Amino acid sequence: MDNGEAAALLKDHLEGYRRRSYHALVALLGKPQVAELRGASDITYQVEVGVHRDARPGGALRVLGSIDDGGWRAFSPLCDDFILAPDGRFVGE
Repeated sequence: MDNGEAAALLKDHLEGYRRRSYHALVALLGKPQVAELRGASDITYQVEVGVHRDARPGGALRVLGSIDDGGWRAFSPLCDDFILAPDGRFVGE
């Protein structure tokens, strides 16, 4: 797996989730989103994005993405995340 390529693909993929509203992300709680992405190297990667409550109901949401190539890296995928507050602010950025 090309870690640099995988990290860039995951970051780009998560950008789509960053543009969503808090309420749109709430609708994805407990519904993992899975996609296959092909890198410039012609490697196919599997990406999974999950939305989780970061604290109490009605509080911030953590959006966690992971990516792997289906090989050994599937046991320890690259991950990236962000936290969105109900008011639309990104927490910790």
